[in-house]
Formats: sequence, structure tokens, C-alpha cells
Amino acid sequence: MDLGLKDKVVVITGATGGVGQALAKEFAKEGAKLSLSSTAQAKLDQFVPTLDVATDHLLTSVVDVTKEDQVKKFIKKTIAHYGRLDVLVPNAGSEGKFHLIQDQTYDNFEHTFAVNVFGVMYCMKYAAPQMIKQNAGHIVVIASDGSMVGAPQMSHYCSSKHATLGLVKSVAMELGPHGINVNAVSPGAIDTDMMKRIEKMAFPDLSHEEAYKQYAAAYLDNRYVSPTEVADTALYLASDQASHINGGAIRLDNGMESTSR
Repeated sequence: MDLGLKDKVVVITGATGGVGQALAKEFAKEGAKLSLSSTAQAKLDQFVPTLDVATDHLLTSVVDVTKEDQVKKFIKKTIAHYGRLDVLVPNAGSEGKFHLIQDQTYDNFEHTFAVNVFGVMYCMKYAAPQMIKQNAGHIVVIASDGSMVGAPQMSHYCSSKHATLGLVKSVAMELGPHGINVNAVSPGAIDTDMMKRIEKMAFPDLSHEEAYKQYAAAYLDNRYVSPTEVADTALYLASDQASHINGGAIRLDNGMESTSR
């Protein structure tokens, strides 16, 4: 299927993480023009040589998505460079630190919400005017199954992802009349370094293989979703093939949704 993404201008935050790299590579395969951000130039310098993309289809920036001025500069730089903005993928995320509620801290909640909620909001805020001007656009937020369910010791994370999905639904209602689709991809456990950190916090005495089995048992196929599977779902939502999907979330959890009450 031709997703029609050739020469579309795509903004991806957190582009040097596990899912971010998969997103960049899959959009590059479609011939999209990329504007990628990471928290460090060294991460970009390491990743960019692995990316098969023409030099005129790549723009990179160092951005802390918790800083509104940096996000504003990033979006404006993209529009000035390419002349438009077709797809926004707020992907940067943080798992925070595991705590029971009686041990939770303001700092843990504040940091997690700053990345997972405010970072997404800032991206939407500065991309929206250009997309409204174009009367077209797609916003695909990389959310989480934590947008719909809870998890012990992850109240900070799950509540931030619930807020992110609320943001998606509300902004979809605002931007939909302007021809803009706003949706989310909500994976369960993803095979990334972030998930390995979560495993270590949840099961400090278990090996990666043992912790993997514990988490993967929640899914009918007993495995994590791959970063490429997440990216491919995002590509579909970023295409006009998904133009009648708005304000929704596609869950990649192999059956967990069926058992939810």
C-alpha cells in the first residue's frame, strides 16, 4: 500500500530512542522529509549515519521538550526550512521512577508530566497554526497502554499517559474541523532500553530474560511489541488512508484490551 508520505514533512521528537529511531527509519523509507529532535547532539551524531535518507530530507535539532521556548524554536525552524509541516509525532517520553503512592514525590510526578504531557502539548501548540493554515495535517502521539490501565508503583506514569490521551481527544475535536487528524498509538511493553529500565525497577532481583517473561505473560503471544511495529502503526495514522480516524488510540497489546474490565 502506498501511504502517500513521499516528501511529507514529518517532525519526530525523541528520535534517537528505540521507538524514535524506528519511526525515523520507517518514515525515511517512505521518502518523507524529516525533522528530528533529541536531547543531545552526541545521540544525533551516532544515529544519523545509520539513517538512509537524502541530506535535503533531513533536519536535526537538540530539544528538551519540557522547555516551551525550545519546542517553539524547533517547530518554527522546521517550517522555515521546509515551508510546511504535514505530520507531527510527539514521541519523547519518560518512565520516571517506581514508587508506591506513600513514597511518591512531587519531583517524580513533575518530571514525568513535563515530558509526557507538557512536551506533547507544546508540540501541538506550535504545530497547530501551520496545519490550520494548510487545512491539513496529522498528529500521531506515541502514548501507552498506560493511557487506559493502571500499574502498581507507576501512578506517575499511568496518570501522565491518561492525561496525554485526554489531550489527544480534546485537541482532535478542536483541529478536526480544520482537516487535521489527532490520534495516538498505545503500545503495551515495547522491546526497548526504556522497558529494560522498567523491568529492573519492577523486578530488581530478576534477569532481563526472567523479567521479560513476567511482563510478556500479559499478552496472548507472550512477547513485547517491536519498535518497528509501533512505527508502522504510526505511519498508517499519519497517512490519508486513516483520514476517518480522529481522536482515537490504536492499542498494540495483543489481547490485553480484551481482558480489561
